[in-house]
Amino acid sequence: MTLHRTQDILDYYRQPTAMTSPGKHAVLFRNLPNDIDELVRIVQRLGIYSLVTREFYDFNVPKEREDEIQIRTVEKMLDRILAMDDQPLTIGRPAEKRIVCLCRNFGLLLLSMLRAKNIPARGRCGYANYLIPGYYETHWICEYWDAGEERWKIVDVQLDEIFRKKMEIDFNILDIPRDRFLVVGDAWGNCRSGKADSSKFGYIPGHLCGLWHIAGNLVREMAALNKMEMLSWDIWGAQPKRDELIKDEQLAFFDELGEISREPDASFDNLRRLYVEDNRLSVPVTVYNSRLAREEII
Repeated sequence: MTLHRTQDILDYYRQPTAMTSPGKHAVLFRNLPNDIDELVRIVQRLGIYSLVTREFYDFNVPKEREDEIQIRTVEKMLDRILAMDDQPLTIGRPAEKRIVCLCRNFGLLLLSMLRAKNIPARGRCGYANYLIPGYYETHWICEYWDAGEERWKIVDVQLDEIFRKKMEIDFNILDIPRDRFLVVGDAWGNCRSGKADSSKFGYIPGHLCGLWHIAGNLVREMAALNKMEMLSWDIWGAQPKRDELIKDEQLAFFDELGEISREPDASFDNLRRLYVEDNRLSVPVTVYNSRLAREEII
């Protein structure tokens, strides 16, 4: 790939969108550090992972705050954070004053800060093998461009010091090995080739798993690579229904998505064209929020 083309791609991922723009809170990002390690620590002190609040942080999430994980944009996430504590973002919050997050929320906050610092960054959908032993849990992370090493690195913001200790995480969370987190294109390819068992990929072992689940995440990944970072339970377009047997013609379509999304820079023009032109991939005005069982306007 030419230097000029690489620069075009990096410039694309430097620019925020409606999802990642801090909006009226942009001024709060001006004095944030440029160092990735420091930015990750700031995000970790602003959010708390919803599934382990009690056992890891001794905090019970009030019923009225459970839907904070449904907040779609960074601007509205910042609204909520500042409503609880209006100190500068660099000041760590106690557990009860952190916004309730899942992996996508953590990643989106970091994406927003990196892009505000003119650092290319993008959300990636895939499967982590370090959250549930023997299982590839569906997971969202942030991928950023390390200009010094001239390569993309995977960051898992969710894994703060307490989380790493409890889960015995022994790798660098700022540069996660590609065999510990599989982008969804790799997960799809491994399962299609027989190298991996699709029943070991999903959310909640034995319940939301299988090839249909990976196919749905391919659609979400294509959207994220086009800077539409959706909720991980949003449904639209070509996503199969739960436990649906995927037909041959559909398999060919998802095979193509797997190839394109696995190495997005190498297929960047095709990635952009397909997303814009194919309504099976483009995020429509309204999507189905399967967690809340309702249609929502984006």
